[in-house]
Amino acid sequence: MHTVGSRSFVSVAKVEEASSSKKVRRLQLFEITHKKKDGSPMTSEAGQIMEKLKEKKAEYEAVASNDSSFNLENIDNRIITEVLGPERYGRVRFQGSGVTPTQYFRSGSQQYMPSESQAQAEVQRLRDQIAQMQASIVEKIAEVERKYEELQQQLRRMKQRGRQRQQRGR
Repeated sequence: MHTVGSRSFVSVAKVEEASSSKKVRRLQLFEITHKKKDGSPMTSEAGQIMEKLKEKKAEYEAVASNDSSFNLENIDNRIITEVLGPERYGRVRFQGSGVTPTQYFRSGSQQYMPSESQAQAEVQRLRDQIAQMQASIVEKIAEVERKYEELQQQLRRMKQRGRQRQQRGR
């Protein structure tokens, strides 16, 4: 759900560009068109998407600050693709009807081609994420084993009490 009503995304971008005298990028346009007048997200889903978009942008900017070869030019396109998925065939999100990926991106595959440093940064990020997940799994396994042992001890005590009661009852 967006807030532009019958206005096109392109017209919203033009109005915003006229008032700020800066080019409106795709991430900005998503935010503009998915917020209420009071600044809150239109829906909880839009709020979650905006949060993911901001997190991804911060990740890319952190990589860029450490890597001078990092190309920030297409960062919005990459972030949108990562968070919202690939563009539908022949369409470009937030660009209105009639704009094709080839026209917008100047080549159909440019948005999907990260630089070597970007690919290395993504691989490292994924390796770190895997390591965190593995550590979490090891912790959870240890917790399950501990609880299993506690339950085994409780079961042994209960069986022992049951035998003691049977012996007293004879």
